[in-house]
Amino acid sequence: MTIALLAFVCAFLFIGSAGLLLFYRQSMVKRISSVVAQTERGSLAQTLRTTGTSIGSMVKQFERVVPKSAAETSVVQQRLIRAGFRKDSALSFFYSSKVIVPLALCAIVFFSGIGKGNPLFLYIAAVGLGYLLPDFWLGRKIKARQGLVRLALPDVLDMLVICVEAGLGLDQATSRTAMELFAAHPALCDEMNIVVLELGAGRARSDAWKHLAERCDVPTVRSLVSTLVQAEQYGTSVSKTLRTYSDVLRTQRIQQVEEMAAKTTVKLIFPLVLFIFPCLFLVTLGPAAIIMADAFKNLFH
Repeated sequence: MTIALLAFVCAFLFIGSAGLLLFYRQSMVKRISSVVAQTERGSLAQTLRTTGTSIGSMVKQFERVVPKSAAETSVVQQRLIRAGFRKDSALSFFYSSKVIVPLALCAIVFFSGIGKGNPLFLYIAAVGLGYLLPDFWLGRKIKARQGLVRLALPDVLDMLVICVEAGLGLDQATSRTAMELFAAHPALCDEMNIVVLELGAGRARSDAWKHLAERCDVPTVRSLVSTLVQAEQYGTSVSKTLRTYSDVLRTQRIQQVEEMAAKTTVKLIFPLVLFIFPCLFLVTLGPAAIIMADAFKNLFH
């Protein structure tokens, strides 16, 4: 009787285990695959961290080659911020590029065989050009970002006016405008998000807006910031101030377009003189010149 009972219990446990394996197999497979995926992601993240650390150490080795002072580093850091590069590693990559780019240009000169005739001059030119190329590239990035900020300012002003007139404060209007227009104008909205973060950290509103003007370095943004600071100091209406400045900005843009249209007549002189007038002279005076040449040829013969 005892043997039969043990056999029944063992059979019951076996059948129950088989049923659990059959019914919960899919969930077990999912759990196992999730654990494996987490392990793979962890190893991948560890590999990426290791690679990033090695690249960072290599960049720091190149960075030490370039001589720099504290004042120059501060100016370069400010230029990088104006170009949109705010990470601490951006400065290291910039200075390391001043070593890597000249070496790359020298390698191109060496392997392409260009420097066979006058190698010393070409290598000096490659080193000088490679040292200055990162500065030129950074200047173009700054100008491109400033152009984006300048184009985005009218839309941002209109949104600020709408939010302020709807009853929001200037801080809340700034946050809402940065959130709503980020997809259309990411450059200026990114700077406005920094303003919101500074205000949330307890910085004075005037200081936060002044930092925005310094980061952008655009004349229209500077005048907007000075207008807002004066409105806060004298207690005038922010909505009226923003609307007035928006009208002034539109008038300035119309005047700029009219000025560019007036300059086109002067700029057209050079292509007219260099390209169009010679063709007209050739078409109008060419047949007469050919006839006169034939007449003189017959006369002398």
